[in-house]
This record gives sequence, C-alpha cells and structure tokens, in this order.
Amino acid sequence: MKRIALALTALTAVSIAVVPAAYAAPDFDELRRENLDKDAVNFDELRRENLDKDAVAEIQIKGIDFDELRRENLDKDAVNFDELRRENLDKDAVAEIQVKGIDFDELRRENLDKDASGFEEQRRIITKS
Repeated sequence: MKRIALALTALTAVSIAVVPAAYAAPDFDELRRENLDKDAVNFDELRRENLDKDAVAEIQIKGIDFDELRRENLDKDAVNFDELRRENLDKDAVAEIQVKGIDFDELRRENLDKDASGFEEQRRIITKS
C-alpha cells in the first residue's frame, strides 16, 4: 500500500509539473498574427521597403557621370587639378635637374679642406698654450 501511495504521489507531482509547462509554451506565430491584427509594426514589410530603397539608391549612385560633373565644375571656373598637377610636375622636373647638377664630391672635398685647416689652426693654438 505504501508503494502505491508513493507511486501516485510521484505521478501527481510529475503531472503537476508537466501540464502547466505544456500550456505555458507560447505559440509565437499566433502571437505574431495577433500583433499584426492590432496594427503593430510589420517588420517583414518594413524590411522589404528598406531593401527596395537601398536598391534605388544603389542604382542612382551607379548612374552618376563623374566626367560630366568634372566638366561642369571646370566650366564654372573651378580649380583645374589636372593643370595644377602638370605645373607641379614641371616644377619638380626643374628642381630635379638642379639637384642633379650639384657635384657632391667637390662639395665634400671643400668641406674637408675647411675642416682640415680649422683643425690645424686649433692644434697650433693648443700647442702654443
């Protein structure tokens, strides 16, 4: 009798724990439909609209003719960067030619001669004192 009582108690405890859990599991599809019926935000529709907007923006960006915009800006007396670039390249070429014309070996010899004469003079001063 004791066994039957324990078995019934265990069965009752298990059914008390399991049955409410089964009823408590929410049906998310049903909840979603109810929210849509209540004029809640339809995220699927919003997502589709935003994807369509992105597609339109992408098409518009791809449709820009930058050469035409550049020509229009040049016509409006904007800075012509191509011309400036050519002028700067010409200046660099002149500077490069001038740098290439320097004889660094000759400069080095002159500096060594100056340093040598300076050291000799200092040595004479030191030895005299």
